[in-house]
Amino acid sequence: MSITTYGLQNIKKELQHMPPAQMAELLLRLARYKKENKELLAYLMFEAHDEAAFVTQVKSEIGFMFSQLPSQSYFAAKALRKILRLIAKYVKFIASKTAEIDLLINFGENYLQYADRKTSYKPLRVIFIKQLEKIRNNINKLHEDVRHDYSPDYEQLLSDADKKLQWLNIIDYQL
Repeated sequence: MSITTYGLQNIKKELQHMPPAQMAELLLRLARYKKENKELLAYLMFEAHDEAAFVTQVKSEIGFMFSQLPSQSYFAAKALRKILRLIAKYVKFIASKTAEIDLLINFGENYLQYADRKTSYKPLRVIFIKQLEKIRNNINKLHEDVRHDYSPDYEQLLSDADKKLQWLNIIDYQL
């Protein structure tokens, strides 16, 4: 026996006909099963009204995590991946490309400040390169007016990276 999985349209129609008390009971039951569901529900209820403040709070949390970055390359790469998972989770909550770009640019700035720039450990380098590609692709997907708001920040990040990272060829990552 298997449970039938319904599509979002069917669930949406059913929720529209449900009384508020029963809907609240369903939400609480859903939140009980997974930590990420609770975090998303808490974000939507308490933080979603002020996205800028939430992004600032996430940036400070990321900054703190970068300040605790281990000096050994292997463990630093693991810590950077953990930071990127956290960023991905919060971006999923916010559901905004501009917030994602803002957080990834902040990640790049922190990387340049805290990560070992002279390392030959390839995973550390690849992490930074992949984020540059992700930022560039997301900026290119934005509307032209909004794109010009983020282009100077990205160009500044590339300029700083060119000064601090001898192994990076910024021509490959320009807009």
